[in-house]
Amino acid sequence: MTINWKQTLMVACNIAVGIYLVLAVTAFNNPDEVMAKECTEVEIDIEKDSMEGFLNPGEVKKLLTQQKLYPLSQPMSSISPRKMEETLQKSPFVEKAECYKTLSGHVCINIKQRIPVIRIMADNGENYYLDNHGNIMPEAGYATDILIATGTISKKYAQNVLSKIANHIVSNNFWKNQVVQLNVLANGTLEMVPRVGDHIVFLGSSTNIDNKLERLRKFYIYGLNKAGWNKYNYINVEFNNQIICKKNK
Repeated sequence: MTINWKQTLMVACNIAVGIYLVLAVTAFNNPDEVMAKECTEVEIDIEKDSMEGFLNPGEVKKLLTQQKLYPLSQPMSSISPRKMEETLQKSPFVEKAECYKTLSGHVCINIKQRIPVIRIMADNGENYYLDNHGNIMPEAGYATDILIATGTISKKYAQNVLSKIANHIVSNNFWKNQVVQLNVLANGTLEMVPRVGDHIVFLGSSTNIDNKLERLRKFYIYGLNKAGWNKYNYINVEFNNQIICKKNK
């Protein structure tokens, strides 16, 4: 007797597909019979960024626990990923949250956090952060190495002007490591405090900041590297095509 292997294989495949469909329909109609009864593990993934944010897994757990939504050891049927997402996205430090359950009893939480780029410490007593989109973030009580702005600063000026300057600084490795503070004078002009060098840089108005910083970068490389970083106490890059320096006494 000759066995028709092709026909036998087709029958076997049809049987396998049929079994899979039965199991899939059963799982769809009776998810509680397949899904674990309670949450056995919470996986918290916070998206990494070149800048340090304020969130860590402990803070995420705290936010959910405060609203009695932390899922560990809770019945899977009572866990609402949507409520978890809504709660997390109310945080001023969260840009986006995605939560979901797995059949194995895990609850996965994916967080995209808002990244602070500058801290505002205005003369009027206001103290807050701006994220990389210019949105205000409250003072969080966390110690972080971040650009600081002081002086006469309104929230409108901070969001419309300083946020753009801060983004330009932190996106450039040279300036990210060199600039520690901006100071806004009463007339709206800007001073900059560098990390290296015993001097203050006067930027003038907030226009053409990228050009002013590029001229200053070249001056650092070709001028101060030879003359000495502590030779001047005030460097003015306000005007095009010139740099005015005041020597230390």
